[in-house]
Amino acid sequence: MIAMQYSFTLPADYDMEIIDRRIRDKGPAMNGFPQLGFKAFLSARQGEYGSRENLYAPFYLWDQPEGASSFICGPGFAALSDAFGRPRIRHWIVWHAHVSPDLAAARFADSEHLAIEPHASLSDLRQQEVDLAKQATRDSHALACIVAFDPYDWATVRFGLHAEAPPASNTNQIYRVGHLARG
Repeated sequence: MIAMQYSFTLPADYDMEIIDRRIRDKGPAMNGFPQLGFKAFLSARQGEYGSRENLYAPFYLWDQPEGASSFICGPGFAALSDAFGRPRIRHWIVWHAHVSPDLAAARFADSEHLAIEPHASLSDLRQQEVDLAKQATRDSHALACIVAFDPYDWATVRFGLHAEAPPASNTNQIYRVGHLARG
């Protein structure tokens, strides 16, 4: 499994209804995409739930890397690149993925990116992150809880999908879920 996300920062005065309409129009096309665990079509509005920016930032969980490759090389991503420019795509190797059968109830998402300290035991860190993800799933009733790492930048991502807005903090970004596609 791999996780990936790209993000477009939009101007403060950008009409976010344009993004909402894009999600409504284009989101269903990803339903049934081969090797896709899920794609959460995410947006954030400046000043809402602690967001400092207007964002369009889809998050993907792929069952196989070939699915991600097929998507990135396909017409949907080409159309996105034509509309917004080709984004840098962050991607991570998944350490843990809990996805609830009730995933369709997700209305909010949050993500937190953390640097991995130099010389940290990756084995210990992986176990700690998996344990935290399992605890977060139980405590918050998260509909999805993903923890993954990037061995290039030595960073982890914690990502969750929720029916209710999670609490904002100085370290997490909260999004609205406009559409949730399943493979």
